[in-house]
Amino acid sequence: MAKNLTMAGISTVPRLREMGADQAYAAMLKTGLRPHFIMYYVLHMALQGRPWNDCKGAEKAQLRERFDAICGTEHDPDQAAFERQMDILGLREKIKGRTP
Repeated sequence: MAKNLTMAGISTVPRLREMGADQAYAAMLKTGLRPHFIMYYVLHMALQGRPWNDCKGAEKAQLRERFDAICGTEHDPDQAAFERQMDILGLREKIKGRTP
């Protein structure tokens, strides 16, 4: 997850805490990350200092609704596929000045 956060421009814990889990996850999706619910709620649990598997019941259902809403507005499957192809070719790193 650290790589995904860094790709989204989130390189420090204070910045992550400032943004919060929803905004940080949305930023990761904009980089072409494929949505993954467990990654989303693990981020929430981590920012609360809780074990990743502590999310259950109504809380998990509420997070699922928020996850679906974020994915509905922030995830572009066509862009994600394009970004994956650019990564395979090694082009995105060159364009953005990243090293593989």
